[in-house]
Amino acid sequence: MIASSRARAGLAVLTAALLASTIASAETKHFSLGYDQPHTTGYGVVGDTLNDKLMELSHGTMAIDQFPGAQLGQEPQMLQKVQTGDIDFIISSTANAATVAPESGMLSVHYIFKSEGHMIKALGNPALTEAVSAMFKQHVTGAHVLGMATLGLRDMYSKKTIRTLADIKGLKVRVQATATEDAIFPAYGAQTVHMPFGSVYTSLQTGVVDVAENGVNVFLANKHYEVAPVLNMTEHEANCSVMWVSDKVWNALTDEQKGWVQAAANEVSRTEPAKAIELEHQSKAKLIKLGVSVVDDVKKDEFIAVAKPMQDQIAKGLGPNAEKILAVVRASE
Repeated sequence: MIASSRARAGLAVLTAALLASTIASAETKHFSLGYDQPHTTGYGVVGDTLNDKLMELSHGTMAIDQFPGAQLGQEPQMLQKVQTGDIDFIISSTANAATVAPESGMLSVHYIFKSEGHMIKALGNPALTEAVSAMFKQHVTGAHVLGMATLGLRDMYSKKTIRTLADIKGLKVRVQATATEDAIFPAYGAQTVHMPFGSVYTSLQTGVVDVAENGVNVFLANKHYEVAPVLNMTEHEANCSVMWVSDKVWNALTDEQKGWVQAAANEVSRTEPAKAIELEHQSKAKLIKLGVSVVDDVKKDEFIAVAKPMQDQIAKGLGPNAEKILAVVRASE
């Protein structure tokens, strides 16, 4: 009788636990987050931080399901899908976001960020998020920006060494589709080629392009070193990104839930940049062990001499929002 009573008690506890788990699961609202890089990059840091903080603040009632590696499309496609509400959240580079708001290309202008430390300070500055959000609000309907993140500074990689400005003249460089990239690389003497990120590996392999450029961790995670074994540390541009939420999702949230989502995004903007830079340093060490030729002594002053005079000119051409963004970046140094 005692054993039977214990068994019934144990079964009751187990049933109650399973019921509680089922109820908790039913009460948790899941949201999709799409991005085009592997989870092992800074985008994964964004996704993990956003989910962890949102789960904490919402007491487990709101969760983020991540879809990395372009499972939901390349960034231009995801930018459309988040506006229509087919994806709840996405991460996109500010360069690709220039397809919906050209002034976003200001953050792709070369050497406006003077160092990794400068970039971390700028992206953590609420004034920059406010300026970027205001800019997108004027151009984009159906979605809005929650905050900013980064994948580090961008470097050029190829089959050859690019140490000086002369080394890049005449080369075909895959760039993100922004007017700013199309202005600056030709000023270096290079040719620009637009293509989706997913086509970069094959294009480097076949010679469709001679050079690509991205963050060190992205270079490693996507194994681009297999077809472009020379990493030239030009650090010419910031890999700035923005976190988007669909207005379809946002408008369905209560004020309290909106507060949780925004607070989680603020946590990303505050903590992710430093973590992304650490990933860059770890990735560089791994690449060296893999035998990749890392060119640290790039004569950046030659590239800066070309790019710096173009910064204000480009900002003015893009518009007042771009000029505001540039001013905030410079003030964040």
